[in-house]
Amino acid sequence: MPAKSKAQQKAAGAALSAKRGETKKSALKGASKEMVESMSEKQLEELASTKRKGKPERVSGS
Repeated sequence: MPAKSKAQQKAAGAALSAKRGETKKSALKGASKEMVESMSEKQLEELASTKRKGKPERVSGS
């Protein structure tokens, strides 16, 4: 499942870093905090490895 926006890709990267123990979980905010608990390392890798070219910064919630 590829990331839909740059923001989602960045959040997945932060969550992946925390899941691997490279970053403290307490340093996470917002979506990345939820991702680290609800997604597997493999799922986070897929989101984080998405190419950013052509992706919007954010996707509207509507």
